[in-house]
Amino acid sequence: MEAPEKGVPLSTKLSKHGQNGVIQPLLTDLYQITMAYAYWKSQKYEDTAVFDLFFRRNPFRGEFTIFAGLEECIKFLEHFHYTTDDIEYLRTILPPTTEEEFFEFLHNLTAKDVIVYAVDEGSVVFPRVPIIRLEGPLPVVQLLETTLLNLVNYASLVATNAARFRLAAGQDKQLLEFGLRRAQGPDGGLSASRYCYIGGFDGTSNVLAGKLFDIPVKGTHAHAFVTSYEKLDDVHERTMTAKDGSKTVDFVSLCEQKLEELSKVLGFPIDQVHMGELAAFVSYARAFPTGFLALLDTYDVMKSGVHNFCAVCLALHDLGYRPVGVRLDSGDLAYLSLLLRERFKKVAEKFNLDWFGKLTIVASNDIDEDTIHSLNQQGHSIDAYGIGTHLVTCKKQPALGCVYKLVEINGLARIKLSQDVEKVTTPGKKVAYRLFGSDGNALLDLMTQSEEEPPKVKERVLCRHPFVESKRAYVIPAYVECLHKLYWKDGQVQQPLPKMKEIKERALASLNKLRPDHKRALNPTPYKVSVSDQLYNFMHDLWLDNAPIGELS
Repeated sequence: MEAPEKGVPLSTKLSKHGQNGVIQPLLTDLYQITMAYAYWKSQKYEDTAVFDLFFRRNPFRGEFTIFAGLEECIKFLEHFHYTTDDIEYLRTILPPTTEEEFFEFLHNLTAKDVIVYAVDEGSVVFPRVPIIRLEGPLPVVQLLETTLLNLVNYASLVATNAARFRLAAGQDKQLLEFGLRRAQGPDGGLSASRYCYIGGFDGTSNVLAGKLFDIPVKGTHAHAFVTSYEKLDDVHERTMTAKDGSKTVDFVSLCEQKLEELSKVLGFPIDQVHMGELAAFVSYARAFPTGFLALLDTYDVMKSGVHNFCAVCLALHDLGYRPVGVRLDSGDLAYLSLLLRERFKKVAEKFNLDWFGKLTIVASNDIDEDTIHSLNQQGHSIDAYGIGTHLVTCKKQPALGCVYKLVEINGLARIKLSQDVEKVTTPGKKVAYRLFGSDGNALLDLMTQSEEEPPKVKERVLCRHPFVESKRAYVIPAYVECLHKLYWKDGQVQQPLPKMKEIKERALASLNKLRPDHKRALNPTPYKVSVSDQLYNFMHDLWLDNAPIGELS
C-alpha cells in the first residue's frame, strides 16, 4: 500500500485511482472477518450468495430518497485487495488459533467473481427495493457489507437532504453549501460537499472538494474581516485603477464622496455609519472588484451596512466594475431582504442604474428546510442561500439505515422473519421496474423474481402489497423502466460511470417524474412499492415454511 505523503492526512489523500485512501478492505467491522473465517473453516468459501442492499424507510419523514455513492462502491470493488500489511495486522487481532491458510486465502481475494446490479446513481429510490444486488462467493460478498453500507448510507442521506432544500427553495434560487466547519470530520466534510452538489446545490465553500470533485467554489468574507478595521486610515493602499486601465483614482476618497452623495439623496445621517466597516468594504472591493459581495450585519444592516455597501458599489461603477451583492447572516431575514431590495431599487432609480436593483441577496444564519418554507410563506427577496449545519449534519435524521441482507444461497431463497413486519426480507434474486403513467409520472415500483417476464407497456400487470393481501391493483403502464443495471462482472466495470454533473442532472430528472404530492414537505403521499403476484405467493409460502408453528396446551 502506498504510504501517504507527509503532511497530508490519509483521509484527504486520493489514491492513484482517484479514491479516498481510507476506503479499503480493512474499513469494515471485525465480525465480517470472523464470519469469513468461519465460512472458510466450514468449507463454505465456494458457496454462491446473493445479498440485497436496501433501506426500510425514506428519511426526513419524506417519500423519496436520492441514491448516491455508487461510483465509490464500484471503485472499491475494482481495488479490493488485502495487502501484506493488512494481513500482518489481521494476524495481531485474530486468535492465535487462526489457520495460516486463511490468511493466504484473504491475501489472494479479489472481487473478480462478484456480480453487481444497481440502480443508476442519482436516481430516486424507495424502501425495500434493492439499490444494489451483489452475487458471488459467500465470504467475499460478506466481506463487502460494512464498507458498501458506509459508502451508500451517508451519501444517499445528504443527497436527499440537499434535494429537499432544493425543492423548498425552488429552481430559481442559488444554493451554496457552507458546512465544512460543522461537518463530522474531514471525510464527512468532503462527502457532504460532493453529495450536496449531486442533490441540487450549486456550489460549496469547501476548497478541497472543489479541487477533487470539480464543484464550483464560492465564498466571501466573515465578520472578523470587518471588525479588523477601525477607521479609513486602516486602508493603506488607497488607489485603484479603472477596469479599462484608463485612470487611477484615490478609491478611498471616491467611496467617501459616494457616501456623502447617498446621504443627501436617501436622507440618512453619516454619523450612524461605521467607518471601520466602510474601510473593510473598500479593502475587499479593491481586492475583488469583479466579485464584491459584502457581509452587512456586523454592526447594523440598515443604518450602516447597506449605506457603506452602496457607496462602494457606486465607486466601483465609476471605475467600470459591477458588484455582486450582499450577505445577511442574522436578524429577520425575510424582512431585511425586502428592505434591502427596496433600498437597492431606490438607488437604481436615483442614479439611473437598472442593475443596482437586481443585486444578489444571500442569506445564511443556521438555515434549515423549515426556515426556507417559512421565508416563502412570509415573502422575501432572497436570491441565494448559504447552508451549513442542518445540511451536512442532517440534523433532522442522522442516518438513513441502509441494510445488507442475504436473500439467496446456492440458488435457494432465504428469508429473514421478524415480529416487526417491516424487517421481513423479500427473498430471492429480484429485478425492480418503475411503471409510469400516460402523464409521464411514476406510478409505482414493482419487484419481480429474476426469472419472470418483465412487465410490458400497455399490458395489464397485477401489483400487490408485499404484506397486505387485500392491497392489490392492476396497472397498465405507458412506459416501463428496468431499475437494475449490470455494473460489475468478471472484474470489470460494465457501465460508464457518469460525471457528477450528469448524476446531478439525473437526480433532477428523476425527481421531476414524481407527482408533486410525493415530494411535498408536509404529509406527502406514500409512493407504492409492490411485488408481482408470483413473488408475493413465493414469499408467503416461504414465510410459512420457515415460521415455527406455535402450540397451545
